Amino acid sequence: MSVSKPLPHDAARLHVTGQARYVDDIPLPAGALHLAFGLSTVAAGRIAAMDLSDVRTAPDVVAVLTAEDLPFSNDVSPSAHDEPLLSDGTVHYVGQPVFLVIARSHLAARKAARKAVISYEESAPLLTIDQALAANSRFEDGPRIYTRGDAAAAIAAAPRVVAGVLELGGQEHFYLEGQAAAALPGEDGDMLVHSSTQHPTEIQHKVAEAIGVPMHMVRVETRRMGGGFGGKESQGNALACACAVAARLTGKPCKMRYDRDDDMIVTGKRHDFRISYRVGFDEDGLIHGVEFVQLTRGGWAQDLTLPVADRAMLHADNAYYLPHVRIESHRLKTNTQSATAYRGFGGPQGMVGIERVMDHVAHDLGLDPVELRQRNYYDAVEGGAAPRPAASPRDILEKKKDNCTPYGQPVEDFVLHGLTAQLLESSDYAGRRAAVAEWNATNPVLKKGIAFSPVKFGISFTLTHLNQAGALVHVYQDGSIHLNHGGTEMGQGLFQKVAQVAASRFGVGMGAVRITATDTSKVPNTSATAASSGSDLNGMAVKAACDKIRDRMAAFLAGYFGAEAVEFVDGKVRAGSQELSFEAAAKLCYENRISLSATGFYKTPKLAWDRIKGEGRPFFYFAYGAAVTEVIVDTLTGENRILRADVLHDAGASLNPALDIGQIEGGYVQGAGWLTTEELVWDDKGRLRTHAPSTYKIPAFSDQPEVFNVALWDGRNVEETIYRSKAVGEPPFMLGISAWLALSDAVAACGAGYPALDAPATAEQVLRAIGRLRDGV
Repeated sequence: MSVSKPLPHDAARLHVTGQARYVDDIPLPAGALHLAFGLSTVAAGRIAAMDLSDVRTAPDVVAVLTAEDLPFSNDVSPSAHDEPLLSDGTVHYVGQPVFLVIARSHLAARKAARKAVISYEESAPLLTIDQALAANSRFEDGPRIYTRGDAAAAIAAAPRVVAGVLELGGQEHFYLEGQAAAALPGEDGDMLVHSSTQHPTEIQHKVAEAIGVPMHMVRVETRRMGGGFGGKESQGNALACACAVAARLTGKPCKMRYDRDDDMIVTGKRHDFRISYRVGFDEDGLIHGVEFVQLTRGGWAQDLTLPVADRAMLHADNAYYLPHVRIESHRLKTNTQSATAYRGFGGPQGMVGIERVMDHVAHDLGLDPVELRQRNYYDAVEGGAAPRPAASPRDILEKKKDNCTPYGQPVEDFVLHGLTAQLLESSDYAGRRAAVAEWNATNPVLKKGIAFSPVKFGISFTLTHLNQAGALVHVYQDGSIHLNHGGTEMGQGLFQKVAQVAASRFGVGMGAVRITATDTSKVPNTSATAASSGSDLNGMAVKAACDKIRDRMAAFLAGYFGAEAVEFVDGKVRAGSQELSFEAAAKLCYENRISLSATGFYKTPKLAWDRIKGEGRPFFYFAYGAAVTEVIVDTLTGENRILRADVLHDAGASLNPALDIGQIEGGYVQGAGWLTTEELVWDDKGRLRTHAPSTYKIPAFSDQPEVFNVALWDGRNVEETIYRSKAVGEPPFMLGISAWLALSDAVAACGAGYPALDAPATAEQVLRAIGRLRDGV
C-alpha cells in the first residue's frame, strides 16, 4: 500500500532542476500584454487631481484604466465587498492600487506607472491600535466576547494574581513565488485564468463579477504555487481580476506579477495583536480564572479579519483547562495593508497569549514551567495515551469534570500527557535545564535559556460550509489513472499524499497515478486549501471517487469470473482463482461497458458552531505537538541563536512521514522567525519601511537550530479521517513559540523580575528587556 510510505514530493525533481512551471513560466501567445498598478503614496485621504497623460504616452503603453473605466464590479474583497480593485477616489493605505497600466512588457508597465502625477487631500491616518481605539474604528460594532463561568470572581478569590500586556507583531508571508496571474480570452466571452492562488473558486467568482459573466464562463487553473502560507488565499484576487478586465478590453492575453517590493507594500500580513491578561491561580499553579483582551489591527479592509480573530479566541486555551475564562476581542480598522490569512490563522496569536500566562505564573511561583503546564493540561481520555499522573492537584478540582474547551467542545483525544513525557525524556529536558542553570551561574555575558511549549490546534474551517471537497477520477483502458481534486499544491506535498491515497485504493504503484492542475472546470465549488484541511478533505473525496470505480470493477469481475471476492493488491486484481494485471482488468471492464470515471464528495462530520454565541463544535479534531528549544543570548548586544530544538509532533497515522517531517521542520522555523527576527515597521506616514529582504529578516538556512531533532508521535486519529491521519500544515508553526519562551528564560537569568518579552524578540528587544531587569524595572 502506497499510503504511509515516506515518498518524495511528486515534483521534487522538477523543483531542484528548475523545470517546475509556475504562472510566470507559462508560455503565452504572441502579443501578450503585461500589467502594473499605480499605487497610492499616502495612507488616508481623497484624490484631488490625477494626471495620467505621461503614463498613457510612455513607451509601449497600450492602455491605462481607472475605476471609472472598469466595466462591471470594482471589488476584490473575499468577504464584505469593501475592497475596490482600483481606488474609487478615496485612498486607505500607502500602496493601494489607484490605476492600472497595460503595456507590452512587464518593465514598461512598471516604469510607466511611476510617471503619474497625483495630488491628494490628505487626512490623518489611523495607524496604530491606540489610534483605532480612540477613533472607535472597527469592523464590528463592538468587541466579541466568549465566556465560561465567572472569571472576574474566580480571579478575585484566587490566592495569587498576575497581570500583563503582550505586544505581538505581524508577519510577511515571503513566499518564494510572488503574486501572479494571467488571463487568456476565449471565444464568446470565455476567460481562462492561471492564478497563483490557494482558492481557485474564489478567483473564478471574483473574475466573473469583474467581467460581468456567469461563473461557468470563467475557468481557473492552478498547477502549483511557490509557497502560499495563507497569503494567496484572498490576496491574489486583484491580479486575476485586473488581468481578466484587461484581456476582455484588449482581446489579448494579459499577465501580471508583483515585484518583491510591490508585493510586500501592497499585500496584507499576519494580524498583529496586543493581548492583555489577568490570571488568578493558587500555590500549586492551578489556574482558577483568566481574562484576556485581544486587540488586533485588521488594516483598511475586512478581508478575513473576523474569522482570524475568532480563531485567536478559540485557541486562547491551547492545551489547558480553564475553569473560568473571559476572552474579549476587538477587530480594529486602520490605514495599513489589509491583514489577511497566515499559517495558523489567528491560532498562533491566541496560543502565545496563554503561553505567556503560563510562563508568567511559573516565574511568579518559582515552579518549573513544564511542570506547571502539565498540572493545567486537559485530562487524558480513552484513546488519549498516558493518563495524568496520580494525585495531581487538578484532579481534586470539581470544575474539571467536563474536560471541555471554553466554547464547549469536549476534548476527546488529548495525547499531550504521554507525548510530553516522551519528549522530555528524549530531549533530556531535566538534565539540560540543570546544565543551563549551571552555565548561567558562571557566565556573566552569554546566557542560555531552555523552554517547552505544547500545541493543541483545532482542525476544520470555522465557517462550517467550507468543510467540503470534491474529486474527479478516471481509470483509462490501459490501467493508468487520472486524478483531479479541489486542493492546491503550494509545496506542501498535497498532490503526492492524495496520489498515494488513490494508488492505495486501487492497489497499484505510484507510477500509475497522475494528478493534474487544479481546475474549476473539473471540480467545482472548491474551498481554499487552508485551515490545514487539504489532505483531510481532498483525500476523503478522492477515496470516495476511487471506491466507486473500484466497486464497479469488482462487481463486474466477480460476475464475469464467478468469484465471491475481488482483491486489488500489488498491481494485480484477483477474482477468485483468476489473477489479472490492473491494466488487463481495466481493459476488460472498458470492453464490457463498465463506467471507469467517478466524482467523489466529502463533507466533514460532527461540526456545529455558533460564532456569535461562541458555542459548539467548530473543529472535527485536534492536532497536538510539543517542542523543547535551547538558545544562547549575548547580553551585551541582544544577539542570540537557537542551539537545539527537539520536536515531537502528532500527525496521526501519517500519510507520508517524509513530507510531514518536512512540514514540521519548516513550520517550526517559520514560527520561530515570526517571534524572534521578523519585524514589520511602518513610519508615521503609514509607509512600510521593511519591504525587502534587506530590511525584513526572515530566518535563513543558518538560523535553523544547530541540533534539530524531529519525530512523529506514534498514534492514530480517533476520528475517521483519511487513513486515520492528522493535518500537519499549520499545527507545527506554533512549536516555534518555544524559541521565544527560551529567549525569555535566558533574559530572566539577567535579573530577578519577569522579563515580559514582547514579540518579535529581536536583538534590540532582547537587549531592552535585559536592561529593564538589570535596572529593576
